[in-house]
Amino acid sequence: MALLEVDGLKAGYGRIEILHGISLRVEPHGLCAIVGANGAGKTTLLLTLSRLLPVRDGRIVFDGREITRAASHTVVRAGLVHVPEGRRMLAEMTVEENLLVAAAARKGGFAPADLDAIYARFPILGERRALPAGSLSGGEQQMLAIARALIMQPKMLLLDEPSMGLSPKLVEQIFAIIAEERARGTTILLIEQNARKALAIADYAYVLERGTIAVEGKGGDLLGREEITAAYLGEAPITGPASP
Repeated sequence: MALLEVDGLKAGYGRIEILHGISLRVEPHGLCAIVGANGAGKTTLLLTLSRLLPVRDGRIVFDGREITRAASHTVVRAGLVHVPEGRRMLAEMTVEENLLVAAAARKGGFAPADLDAIYARFPILGERRALPAGSLSGGEQQMLAIARALIMQPKMLLLDEPSMGLSPKLVEQIFAIIAEERARGTTILLIEQNARKALAIADYAYVLERGTIAVEGKGGDLLGREEITAAYLGEAPITGPASP
């Protein structure tokens, strides 16, 4: 059974409808990518799934429970945790205070060992624990954003553009963290501006175009189809070296 099932989802802002009947499934313990051009509705989709935007029509089921009308804090406690675009730190609070605020929202309480485990995975955050979150570099802030989500022990992560604005070296670090969490069994729904990189690691992927699903399939299959990369991603497919 799918961990997340979305059927006929419609959502938007004011009178403007952005999502026009989205249907998708995310299987347990896998990584599903959502790719598409800017303005396709990717961020709107995650905001709606995490219940920060109202559903106009359709149905959302997470872990066997319908959450279409659920409050956002209820969704978090159920294990669906959103790492938003732009990181959204509590800038004047310390790194550790940011983590403790997140841990307080977790179902089942918090133990000091959980904080130690986060610092073991993110040593730089341990070193910066007493500093204001707003003083961190962009890469460190992204690590903190992911760490805040992980301390809530999610069943599923919604990641919105985790590599945005980062250097290539830091992008590799962030993707390594994503791969590690996937290996731990956490289900991941990833929105990523680097469509090629996202498709390369995705078990399954959906291409969003103007608020509808244009194409879907295994990530590697979509990446290798020239008509997909050219029409929807604006880039050439991965190919091997030219023959001599």
